[in-house]
Amino acid sequence: MNVAEPGSAEVAVLLPGTGSDEVFVRSVFEVPFAAVCVRAVTPKPVPGPGLAQACLDALDEAAADGPVIAGGVSFGAHVAAEWALTRPGRCAGLVLALPGWHGEPGDAPGAVSARAAADLVRSLGVDGALAVATDGTPPWLATELSRSWRGHGDGLAGSLAVAAERPAPTLEALAELDVPTGIAACTDDPVHPKEIADAWLEALPRATMCTTRLDIVGADPEALGRAAVLAWLRAGGR
Repeated sequence: MNVAEPGSAEVAVLLPGTGSDEVFVRSVFEVPFAAVCVRAVTPKPVPGPGLAQACLDALDEAAADGPVIAGGVSFGAHVAAEWALTRPGRCAGLVLALPGWHGEPGDAPGAVSARAAADLVRSLGVDGALAVATDGTPPWLATELSRSWRGHGDGLAGSLAVAAERPAPTLEALAELDVPTGIAACTDDPVHPKEIADAWLEALPRATMCTTRLDIVGADPEALGRAAVLAWLRAGGR
């Protein structure tokens, strides 16, 4: 497939994870990318059943003037890789944090969690679902969920359902993505098991991976971005 020369892009388009938002993605990636002179673009999610298509459209729009780095967190990483597979020559690299599954979601922890959250929202409303979902969670995560879930408003259940049921690229498809790829995983994340990131790493032909921990990300969200950007650099991103 035709690909852009490594490092030719000056823009990275980063997509949020399940039920998350552009605020968190910006806090993860903006400064680490600025350190290597890449501008981070973080589109605001469009809540509801059109969530994934809106993400794909945002990538298309950003790449209209030339290749871009694509990436994101969790579901956002899945969609970025999906887009890259259908846009040869438009993707200059991938930065993928916390992939949750490959192929069909099935009983992957991230998909199970998103389905359960969607059911909670449908039955209890956003505030009721938040009360259940944040019970016992670290304060930083409760704060993130409270902001982002309320930001999705009436479209939250639809957003969660889309993420829970959408297939990620298969390992066979990932093997076709011959672009510099940085993967970031957290070694203590039960929702995004490192074993999934390991499988993506093995499948992608030009990927490296760096790891961190959720407790570190809670105190310093940029730690996740630094891990992903460093892995991208080591893969030949510059």
